[in-house]
Amino acid sequence: MTGWRAKLGLIVPSSNTAAEVEFEEYVPEGVSVHISRMPLESVTVEALDAMSDRALECAELLADADVDAIAYACTTGSLLHGPGFDRELEEGLAATIGGPAVATALSVDRAFESLGIERIAVRTPYNEELNEREREYFEAAGYEVVSIEGRGIEDNVVIGALTPEDAYRQVRETSEPADVGADAVFVSCTNYPSLAAIGPLEDDLGLPVVTSNAATLWDACRAAGVRSRGPGRLFSFEE
Repeated sequence: MTGWRAKLGLIVPSSNTAAEVEFEEYVPEGVSVHISRMPLESVTVEALDAMSDRALECAELLADADVDAIAYACTTGSLLHGPGFDRELEEGLAATIGGPAVATALSVDRAFESLGIERIAVRTPYNEELNEREREYFEAAGYEVVSIEGRGIEDNVVIGALTPEDAYRQVRETSEPADVGADAVFVSCTNYPSLAAIGPLEDDLGLPVVTSNAATLWDACRAAGVRSRGPGRLFSFEE
């Protein structure tokens, strides 16, 4: 059913199979999700750069559906060129639909800020080059990245085939976040199914856990003027 409270537009890479599934599962009652896709097969710097050129075209298509807010749901695609590019992306999308827009990198930043987070342990499915871009982005945004570890996967379909259990195991089997002084764990990538792992990880670690889709959904709902719901401390936080 079309959202009688709000309609969210979601722009994802064409090979992303996780974001819309997680959004549909956790979106508040009365909110509908409408998808537009940008071509992407491999998660590399070059491919992400080429993909971003199609973002405004996707936003134009979603504008025809009269969405209330739009989310650019790609973590590395929105942080690739550092702070500033992310905000330009949001502003361009907002101007295209004539309404609010969020991009995952800035959604994660807002989530950290709302939770008072300064030091993060980052876990990704990415290769080392993208991990370094992510480290540089968050450090430039004022956060201390106490550790960052990835799986070295470039095929986005392979990333999407991972499970919340894989995310849980990656966090638990790599360096213990609390031991290296992290305030929170960030599980990066909108195509990494991991929302269901948030609750168990927070229970085990005693730390907030933020994922790309959790932050993007939370921020998109805020932009549309709808209170969000979901697992973990982020969704229970009230300003």
